[in-house]
Amino acid sequence: MGVEIPEPFKWDKSFEVFYTNLDEEHKGLFDGIFACCGDNNDANLASLLKRCIDHFATEEAMMDKNNYSEVVGHKAIHKKFIADLTAVAAPLNAEQVHWAKDWLVNHICTNDFKYKGKLG
Repeated sequence: MGVEIPEPFKWDKSFEVFYTNLDEEHKGLFDGIFACCGDNNDANLASLLKRCIDHFATEEAMMDKNNYSEVVGHKAIHKKFIADLTAVAAPLNAEQVHWAKDWLVNHICTNDFKYKGKLG
């Protein structure tokens, strides 16, 4: 998409949005995708999906609470990712793993960075 995917694939401070709870959840999303790279099975894919759903709910609630101006579009992006992730099955192939990594890195750096300092 545009932002370089880090190798090894893990969260670092360059992905910080400066909300401790969201940064911790973002770390968990990186870990969830990384788990799918190693032990690529149904349990890890289900865990990643749950982490995404839970994180998106937390993030969207913070956006709603703070009347974030781009919340509607951001929710639509989340909804599409969940639909796309739900449509794949384990084991993920290399292209699907790359897609998930690329989506997460670019979503944080492009969309999530826009709410820095705006969620109270």
